[in-house]
Amino acid sequence: MKAHTKETQATMTPDKSLQYLKEGNQRFQNNLKANRNLLEQVNDTSDGQFPFATILSCIDSRVSAELVFDQGLGDIFSVRIAGNIVNEDILGSMEFACKLAGTELIVVLGHTSCGAVKGACDHAEMGNLTKLVQKITPAVNAVTEPKDESLRSSKNLEFVDEVSHVNVQLMIDRIHAESPILTEMEKNGEIKIIGAMYDVNTGEVKFDE
Repeated sequence: MKAHTKETQATMTPDKSLQYLKEGNQRFQNNLKANRNLLEQVNDTSDGQFPFATILSCIDSRVSAELVFDQGLGDIFSVRIAGNIVNEDILGSMEFACKLAGTELIVVLGHTSCGAVKGACDHAEMGNLTKLVQKITPAVNAVTEPKDESLRSSKNLEFVDEVSHVNVQLMIDRIHAESPILTEMEKNGEIKIIGAMYDVNTGEVKFDE
């Protein structure tokens, strides 16, 4: 499989980009890989890059977007930060990716058993991590069940995973609220912004559609 070029990128649509990711994740789950010569892709992308999607995911070592979607060099922009949170710098990166570099899909990818989310559920405090975890706290508060405080902690993985899912949705809300550029592009049908969850037990990505 060749690296994307300006010509192949021009043929992509938001829906086609999403389909590429779905097919890549299916290959990943089946322990298959598209036939790529990575060194050849290094050469092919040396003068420019033409990715079709931007993935905001967690730094979790199990959730490498290039691997779980079976993508090669030059295929996707990968933005990684604990808890897949959104801030000003990440929004700027996304605006560059879509408005200037031509990607047509943004995926906010959460995952099960997320350590950052567990920290938010436990109200963890430690150095700079404290402020990061606080950005996930609204998702913790938005999940109303269970009401029993003893069940609203990192020990309850079902609760943790629901908070992770809600956190994805809230981060998409932040993109819409804080990036007029991306919101307008989506309104005009130029891009799609979608949430997804990766299951660390199965390798499956489920998209919010």
